[in-house]
Amino acid sequence: MLKQRTVKQLVKTVGVGLHSGTKVELTLRPAAPDTGIIFRRVDVDPPVDLPASATGVGDTRLASVLQKDGVRVSTVEHLMSACAGLGIDNLYVDLTAEEIPIMDGSAASFVFLLQQAGLHEQNAPKKFIRVKKTVEVRDGKGAQEKWARLEPYNGFKLKFFIEFNHPAVDATGQTAEVDFEADSYVKEIARARTFGFMHEVEMLRGIGLIRGGSLENAIVMDEYRILNPDGLRYENEFVRHKILDAIGDLYLVGHPLLASYVAHKSGHMMNNLLLRALLEQPDAYDIVSFDSIDKAPGFARQVGQEWAFS
Repeated sequence: MLKQRTVKQLVKTVGVGLHSGTKVELTLRPAAPDTGIIFRRVDVDPPVDLPASATGVGDTRLASVLQKDGVRVSTVEHLMSACAGLGIDNLYVDLTAEEIPIMDGSAASFVFLLQQAGLHEQNAPKKFIRVKKTVEVRDGKGAQEKWARLEPYNGFKLKFFIEFNHPAVDATGQTAEVDFEADSYVKEIARARTFGFMHEVEMLRGIGLIRGGSLENAIVMDEYRILNPDGLRYENEFVRHKILDAIGDLYLVGHPLLASYVAHKSGHMMNNLLLRALLEQPDAYDIVSFDSIDKAPGFARQVGQEWAFS
């Protein structure tokens, strides 16, 4: 049987929110089977639990934000991406502020934290959402059109296209594709950082965003070049980060997907609309488990064999 996973022990870190600029303490704790991933605002009296769910997302401006009863947990996508990459099904995430710390702008720090906590298999079947028919969402027209699509696939793969019309971005790969039957999340995706442009900084800070952004936690560009002294971690780091975000956004559906995801200029809003469109069509998916590892798709088998550590 492919089993659910949580962490073996509690682990903590401290960081700063990318958008709020607020210091936050993050604690990851084990959770029982079928709990899912639960974000808990422990700075609120009484504490408020916000389950990771597609329908719980209430804001998608430059981040995926969970909202419940006026309480927010912002920028969940990088931690959710790491959980998906390491096959974590059940987890409590305690926070002392409203935003997950940005760390270095990628998912690598969260992967390290989860590895430090250790992974624990639980005596309960791992559940997958298997996409049975194509679901697609689109926004805009012509050159401004954005779209995202889920298609049936006996595994999990993602393909992403970006267009930024910026010399530093244009000089790198605009397309990336990963198939987790063969590719390692830790090696190929986890270290890709978020990115932004200097000309947008004042505007975004004026509306209360990226107050904690710096060269330490993002790739930053002026009109012509990358300002980070160390350059890029991957030749096509920009589009790889969009895949990292998409993995985290899609994991908000509540279970790992068995599907092919393809997107053009998509972002948090389109990814959330895609999940909602899927959930609104009961004939487009089912929930499956595998009582035998040999019967599972290659991607699912590798999740069961801790493929992400290879």
